[in-house]
Amino acid sequence: MPIVVRLDVMMAKRKVRSNELAEAIGITQSNLSLLKSGHVRGVRFSTLEAICKELDCQPGELLEYVPERQVIVGRRKAT
Repeated sequence: MPIVVRLDVMMAKRKVRSNELAEAIGITQSNLSLLKSGHVRGVRFSTLEAICKELDCQPGELLEYVPERQVIVGRRKAT
């Protein structure tokens, strides 16, 4: 998938644990885990807004477009 979710990176930068973020934004830990791993088909703007507010970041810091030819098992291939 050409959209890579970088939520785990931002959470590490902000030193926020999954259970803390899930509670703060009002979603279950399992749904947050699915979002972090990229195993979702979409995300509500209200959820994205809540994440950005809580982590003090922009949506572009959480989501990255990587062309198909550069994606190898969910990671970027060196170009």
